[in-house]
Amino acid sequence: MATPIASPCRNLCALDRDRAACTGCGRTIEEIVHWRSMTDVQRAAVMARVRDFAPPSSPPARRTAP
Repeated sequence: MATPIASPCRNLCALDRDRAACTGCGRTIEEIVHWRSMTDVQRAAVMARVRDFAPPSSPPARRTAP
């Protein structure tokens, strides 16, 4: 039995409301919710779409006044 395709989750989960996708991995909410029930073909299609997705850089840390 083949190993299922692993999730592209990077544990940087946050919703980008404009794109309706996770800012960490690029998947839509529907793709995240249904990941476990997807076929390998469906997962491969998602992986191809998010393969080059790069999460936004972290904003610089805020400095507080001394």
